[in-house]
Amino acid sequence: MIGDDVQVVESGDRPLTVLIVDDHGVVRQGMRAYLSMVPDIVVAGEAADGQQALERLQALDHAGQLPDVVLMDLLMPRMDGIAATAAIKARFPLVEVVVLTSFIEEAKVQAALEAGATGYLLKDAEADEVAAAVRAAHRGEMQLDPAIAAQVMRSLRAQQRADPLAELTKREREVLVLIARGQANKEIAGVLGITERTARTHVSNILGKLGLASRTQAALFAVREGLIEPSS
Repeated sequence: MIGDDVQVVESGDRPLTVLIVDDHGVVRQGMRAYLSMVPDIVVAGEAADGQQALERLQALDHAGQLPDVVLMDLLMPRMDGIAATAAIKARFPLVEVVVLTSFIEEAKVQAALEAGATGYLLKDAEADEVAAAVRAAHRGEMQLDPAIAAQVMRSLRAQQRADPLAELTKREREVLVLIARGQANKEIAGVLGITERTARTHVSNILGKLGLASRTQAALFAVREGLIEPSS
């Protein structure tokens, strides 16, 4: 049986349908009012948390009225928006999720997008921005709040600039190459003209800086980074 707050929309040539998920009733009412001004979008129902959202979607699915898009808050009791987004995408892969929240923290943005959200808006968004995000999500396109988009771009640029070898000194890179060639500390010391103790210190520093646990991992790392050929 479908709950009282779930509106079954007639099939056929229908507008996009949306499920609003937020633990604050005032927010849900405001979002309904926002979307009532948009002729091609209809609110199919509401949910007060992630768990209830899944229940609502199950009921709508059984009625053959699965909504096109879920507008998802992040911070909610029982099941938060990130966990709910992941669960929705696992159970109802055709349903798109647009996050609508007050949180702009990079960790939450990344977690929501990784969970499968197709959009991320802040709650001060205008009705036409929300409508545009719903339409974009239905087309399989991503719509991000400008502040979120800028944050994502900065993060991507930082990742592109990141060099895992940047932490190593020139001597440590030389030692890493010798490790990858299978040479022991004594042999490394002989090649570089340093003491065996110094060679051991370099190896320890390399493992620590790169977050590796063994010389074998260091050798594989060197191959992956192109310091030596796999057959060397």
